[in-house]
Amino acid sequence: MTKHSPRTLWLWLGMALVLLLADQFTKVLIIGSFQLGDSQTITSFFNLVRVHNSGAAFSFLSSASGWQRWFFTAIGVGAAGFIVWLLRSHSSEKLFCFALALVLGGAVGNVIDRVLWGYVIDFLDFHWAWLAPLFYQGHFPAFNLADSAISVGTVCLILDELLRVRQSKA
Repeated sequence: MTKHSPRTLWLWLGMALVLLLADQFTKVLIIGSFQLGDSQTITSFFNLVRVHNSGAAFSFLSSASGWQRWFFTAIGVGAAGFIVWLLRSHSSEKLFCFALALVLGGAVGNVIDRVLWGYVIDFLDFHWAWLAPLFYQGHFPAFNLADSAISVGTVCLILDELLRVRQSKA
């Protein structure tokens, strides 16, 4: 465990807040511009859409009876609390905290959606023919900025751990 630095902790929390605000701002733009199911072609492989996901990643449990809203909200709130504790405990570990800040901002962004709307608002739709064997008509499941931040943060956490293991063997 590293020494706690309040100034560095606030930097990471500020980064998570900026991400959270960007996520919520883009969702407000989508709500104001699109009806549920609307789609706007941007390029040959990218559309803006409005999709509501009452489940988790890849619509996991989206057809459940409604209990999943509060289940995923509780997981998000618990994860946010744990991440803040980790940021406080390891605030000088840059890659680790960068990754955690991304995951925190994304998780809280999706929790806000679940509390306000009962579902997460997704709007980024990428599609390629080579994805057709895996996804309907080659469309990767729609996602949002929060999901992107969580994914990039997760990759950074894996990279941080690989670097840590490599460094401990050196």
